[in-house]
Amino acid sequence: MRKKTTNWMTAAFVLLMATLSTEANAQDKVETSVGADVMSGYVWRGQELGGVSIQPSLSVGYKGWSLAAWGSVGLESTDTKEFDLTLGYSTGGFSLSVTDYWFNVAGNGKARYFQYGAHDESNSHVFEAQIGYDFGPVALNWFTNFAGADGVKSNGKRAYSSYITLAAPFQLGDLEWKAEIGATPWATSFYGSNGFAVVNLSIGASKEVKVTENFSLPISATATWNPRTEDAFFTVGMSF
Repeated sequence: MRKKTTNWMTAAFVLLMATLSTEANAQDKVETSVGADVMSGYVWRGQELGGVSIQPSLSVGYKGWSLAAWGSVGLESTDTKEFDLTLGYSTGGFSLSVTDYWFNVAGNGKARYFQYGAHDESNSHVFEAQIGYDFGPVALNWFTNFAGADGVKSNGKRAYSSYITLAAPFQLGDLEWKAEIGATPWATSFYGSNGFAVVNLSIGASKEVKVTENFSLPISATATWNPRTEDAFFTVGMSF
């Protein structure tokens, strides 16, 4: 199974390389960033994955390419820790990426970072491919798990769990807003759906709160509903 995973990642990398010829509008110098968010709750695609969390990020970009690391750790010692790596490419409104999600717990309670077998209970990696286009008024993205600890269908076979999202940013008052709808196109235990299902309806706003003459603190708040599970969440976060 590890060989299959490697082949998928190789194919994705080759596809990313093929897009390099369209980099005319990409940045001409290396860009880096580091930051951290403090969140009142960790809600992802309509699912609650944790409570109060610190979520650090680090990225480097060059000529449309980017390599980013992102993590999440809760304040409680029993909270699941997450560490994600994303290789992506973007030009104009088009974007393409591959993400390796890793969690420090697995099916049998143990997790080893360098264990990748899809049917090994020690595996806690999920590999996901993304393709999308930002049209300006709206952005459309498709995500599919292609390897790792993916969900399954009712017959127990790999579901290739997928998620489609349509997001629209807009300005209202002195706040930056974003409305989003996300759905699963077919059945998968990964999102707890038995077929096509809307799993995420959300609307959020953000603003810069001026603390001193030279320092502002970005603050955001998001309301999320999951029609599939009939859950609702309201979270607030600060970015540093």
